[in-house]
Amino acid sequence: MSLYLFAPADDPGPSFADLWRRVRPEPVLGPPGEPLAVPHATTIVAVRYAGGVVMAGDRRATEGVSIAHRGIEKVFPADRFSAVAIAGAAGPALEMVRLFQTQLEHYEKVEGAVLSLEGKANQLAQMVRAHLPMAFQGLAVVPLFAGWDERRRVGRIFTYDVTGGRYEELDFHATGSGGRDAKTTIKLGYREQMTRAEAVELAVRALWEAADEDAATGGPDPLRGIYPIVAVIDEDGFERLAEADVASRFQAILATRERAGGVTGGDLS
Repeated sequence: MSLYLFAPADDPGPSFADLWRRVRPEPVLGPPGEPLAVPHATTIVAVRYAGGVVMAGDRRATEGVSIAHRGIEKVFPADRFSAVAIAGAAGPALEMVRLFQTQLEHYEKVEGAVLSLEGKANQLAQMVRAHLPMAFQGLAVVPLFAGWDERRRVGRIFTYDVTGGRYEELDFHATGSGGRDAKTTIKLGYREQMTRAEAVELAVRALWEAADEDAATGGPDPLRGIYPIVAVIDEDGFERLAEADVASRFQAILATRERAGGVTGGDLS
């Protein structure tokens, strides 16, 4: 494969998305057409704590009233110090994540420097805005972005709307079909300067409550060994929690509910 050459006025520079559009002008995320019945990703959450940010997402994808996939992944490392979670049309969302990851790597190779966390958030906003024609066809993608800001030495959370609007959340956020229930749970349990363990526990509990109220949100499924994904981003970088750790936290919630004689919730039975 030969290198692509561009005139100075048409050079895409460090933008991999612009490069891709020049060498492959057809739509990256699929052709236009009538709205399609496609799998949709659901609930994702982010919680800021004293030393970073916790991100979590359930594993269910739905297609109408049917379960399209029980083990889809919705939380991904964007690079070493940031993560992106997806809600919306699953196929385009996964494609957007891959393009975003490549864009950050491409920028670093071309410029010899890493984008700031805010710069990364702006890059993702441009991709969401470019996806707007697909959103009009019912294939909307609404990501959640968070990471460790090496300059400010704090964790930060950024949210988006379908038009590419970018907004920073100070403490927490949740979106997707179960986002309202998850956000309510976090709001009731959140406090300033939480520890990492407390933030993880709160994110897990938020997904539990969302799964208990929202049919499109998948709870823990011990029969199949499927549990929500939980990741932490701090000064040491992105870390995905071990599945056994996540499973034990859900089992602790179940035990607490059983002792209280409450509803078990989720997919546990």
